[in-house]
Amino acid sequence: MYTLLKTEGRAKRGRLETVHGTIETPVFMNVGTLGAIKGAVSSKDLEEIKCQIELSNTYHLHLRPGDEIIKKMGGLRKFMNWDKPILTDSGGFQIFSLASLRNIKEEGVYFNSHIDGRKIFMGPEESIQIQSNIGSTIAMAFDECVAYPSPKEYVQASADRTTRWLIRCKAKLEELKKENPVNPDQLLFGINQGECYEDIRIAHAKEITKVDCDGYAIGGLSVGETTEEMYHILDVVVPYLPQDKPVYLMGVGTPQNILEGVSRGVDFFDCVFPARNGRHGHVYTNHGKLNLRNKKFELDERPIEEGCGCPTCQRYSRAYLRHLFKAGEMLAMRLCVLHNLYFYNTMMEEIRNALDEGRYEEYKKEKLQSMATPID
Repeated sequence: MYTLLKTEGRAKRGRLETVHGTIETPVFMNVGTLGAIKGAVSSKDLEEIKCQIELSNTYHLHLRPGDEIIKKMGGLRKFMNWDKPILTDSGGFQIFSLASLRNIKEEGVYFNSHIDGRKIFMGPEESIQIQSNIGSTIAMAFDECVAYPSPKEYVQASADRTTRWLIRCKAKLEELKKENPVNPDQLLFGINQGECYEDIRIAHAKEITKVDCDGYAIGGLSVGETTEEMYHILDVVVPYLPQDKPVYLMGVGTPQNILEGVSRGVDFFDCVFPARNGRHGHVYTNHGKLNLRNKKFELDERPIEEGCGCPTCQRYSRAYLRHLFKAGEMLAMRLCVLHNLYFYNTMMEEIRNALDEGRYEEYKKEKLQSMATPID
């Protein structure tokens, strides 16, 4: 159950109570595609860096190790020893990324595995069956993420098909809940599509909200459009999604994107940026990003950021981290991913506190200004 605790403008401070624990929103979901955060970060680490909810991917887990194996192991939460909520993406975006290997039809998508080339079919029912086997807290409806830019006629046809797929997803989930699944209380989020066409986005939002889902996501953004276009679509679409249910902006983004998304009424975010950047030595601070591979950090005894409570900043210097990267040590990636995820999760905590205190816009202005003002 989602409770809207407070608003400031269009920004929402909420709480989603699930069978696997309570999620305070706005929240950033830490991305563990295959049931693990890339960079040697364990589920125990996630607890230490304030992670509330982990995100894993239906498509990838279906291929490896296989969702039937995960089901036999008691579901993904038990498999990876994580006792908090998990959201599973439907696999739609990953299939979108396999443009040269797929064929989309009304019944679903035929595609070739990116691993071994074998032919696979996934439709709404198959996606929900896989997510049911995984036993995630929140399942995402199967959708098509269209390429940007795409002809309006195609985008309209795709959005209409995504609506029909959502109806099939809900029916399949209700059917599976009667069959003693891993998680009989699994929630379902529908996904709004429509590329950057305002009228299609709005009409699609109206249609999918008729299908009573537990939350709604905005998909198909951050795939090539400008930041301004993305913000404009949020301005246009969010008012047509229920305020008394969580809103999830998929695959977004930078700290700046998140701050702007919160202002526009978004509750849930996810992005690979903090982990991916960390693995390459790019770390987030309240005064912008640092590239720890730079020679200027060779003798720098300071932590990544003074005052940071993450396990990395509590123990290690910039100079040591630079050395680890130069030496090709895996520990470098792990320590920087931990810092970056802690930075994101802490920023979300600050956002929630600011909303609780009725000073979110003031906080956002200060945060954006700070991140745009390097001190090194």
